[in-house]
Amino acid sequence: MRRADRLFEIVQLLRGQRLRTAQAIADRLEVSVRTIYRDIEALIATGVPIEGERGIGYVIRSHFVLPPLQFSTEELQALVLGARFVRAWGDSALIQAAEEALVKIDAVLPAEIRGQIWRQDLTAHANVMTQAHRRTLADLRQALNRQLKVDLIYYDAKGDATARCIRPLSLDAWGHAWTLTAWCELRADFRVFRLDRIETVAVLEQGFRLEPGKTLNDFYARLSAPHMRHGAPPERPIDSQRDFDRFPT
Repeated sequence: MRRADRLFEIVQLLRGQRLRTAQAIADRLEVSVRTIYRDIEALIATGVPIEGERGIGYVIRSHFVLPPLQFSTEELQALVLGARFVRAWGDSALIQAAEEALVKIDAVLPAEIRGQIWRQDLTAHANVMTQAHRRTLADLRQALNRQLKVDLIYYDAKGDATARCIRPLSLDAWGHAWTLTAWCELRADFRVFRLDRIETVAVLEQGFRLEPGKTLNDFYARLSAPHMRHGAPPERPIDSQRDFDRFPT
């Protein structure tokens, strides 16, 4: 846990109107008592109204409101650009979630910088994303989140179509396309599918468990293996159209 997160948690624990010993807090946050003593001293020094002493316990009895969130210019730009990326490349639910997250962040910013989060001088574009692609992404993301198998019709680079039943493992945006890394039950092996080559998606109610040899970590291990059988995935992560076309489907 980062120190900033730990300090926040300490404040939340002490706002309960009852004494908490340093030992109890240390056990809760899985750190040493000495660390808690140092953190409490640091919080008191910044003006947090903590009452108590060592050996007895600590509490915040008065009404205490955490100060507004403080972000650097670069941090705000990163948040804005991330939300714009989701707007360009995400499905409708992700787009809405990104916008709502910005609204919540903007509401707790200091007054002097409130509104800057809606700046329009940093943005992202994805003209390749059609509404059909966004619906496909939404369906696959649902399957990925719920660990459900998926039936799909897929067209390879030659235009040949096949029906697949897959176990989704990862969704990745590459700047020119989304890809789905999955365990393909037809090929009994890992495969990477471009979302813009997927014709239909049917999320099944049949779930799956992660099995040894069929996980995302196993796929990455396959990519990094120094010696691979002919026709297997490339030795480095797919990062170009040329790499993708070398990957069997």
